[in-house]
Amino acid sequence: MMEESYSHTEPDAPEEVSTEVSSAGVLCQQMYGELRKVFFGQDDVVRQILAALLSGGHVLLEGKPGLGKTHLVLALANTFGGNFGRIQFTPDLMPTDVTGFTLFDMKSQTFQMRRGPVFTNLLLADEINRAPAKTQASLLEVMQEQQVTIDGESLKLEPPFMTLATQNPIEQEGTYPLPEAQLDRFLMKVIIDYPDQMSEEQVVTQVTASAGAKGLNAASLSQVCDPQTIIRAQQQCAAVNAVPEVVRYAVNICRATREAQGISLGAGTRGGISLIQVGKAYALMNGRDFVTPDDVKSACLPVLRHRVQLAPELAISGQKIDDALAEIASGVEAPRI
Repeated sequence: MMEESYSHTEPDAPEEVSTEVSSAGVLCQQMYGELRKVFFGQDDVVRQILAALLSGGHVLLEGKPGLGKTHLVLALANTFGGNFGRIQFTPDLMPTDVTGFTLFDMKSQTFQMRRGPVFTNLLLADEINRAPAKTQASLLEVMQEQQVTIDGESLKLEPPFMTLATQNPIEQEGTYPLPEAQLDRFLMKVIIDYPDQMSEEQVVTQVTASAGAKGLNAASLSQVCDPQTIIRAQQQCAAVNAVPEVVRYAVNICRATREAQGISLGAGTRGGISLIQVGKAYALMNGRDFVTPDDVKSACLPVLRHRVQLAPELAISGQKIDDALAEIASGVEAPRI
């Protein structure tokens, strides 16, 4: 199985690393340490979420019920003092319930704008595939442009903004699968699986240690920084250097998914862009100002698993998309830099 962690064997780093890169790396380690206080046995998931935050991208979280998806998002917001908004997607949810609407106020005889829950820093779109396509599409402009248009007026969202949408992989009755155009807007698809036994025992012990099973409270975490610090870290992430050879490597992996046997839909150009974005975040989290081929390879599974579809004959055989991607990536020669 392909390693998803951002710790790699790397070439010797330059002797001098900018203060900004070092401080961003320390910041990530501090946030990582805080999140691990309330989210056990999911280290790769925490790293991937932090990488998406640094990249300024959105995440599709997939996992069975009760694995702490909402808990993780709320904890992340508390680490940088960001605003948290939640939308429970249901079949009767309307687009205006997501973005907001204008309402005529009889008292003042004027139209008043009511902003929707998307006006926040971290938006949790819970069970996004429970709502019909029209409501799902209301998030497209928010995710792509970070703005909302209400009755012809465009309103910018305050940065940093990040959407984390959840879906349950085992309950598909009464759901509306996300269209490919919307799936492609997510930077990463992060899989939350059951923790190991020791971590699970730790969760059960600490949650039940408080009245009403309110242990592991995300509000108990220390605030590491403020939203402006996250914005500066995102700017520093974008400035991380990706040499042409590494960019070519990312593009070659995406092109290989389009040509591989057993793949009915390969990754598009946005897949290559996302590989480099996440590769830069992994580099910054490791205190480097340059992307290595290992950074790109480690990003393959979370970045590409929702952009690639198996051919029916391969899916029927029980082949997993992660296994197919790992095989494709291993067949693409990595540059020596």
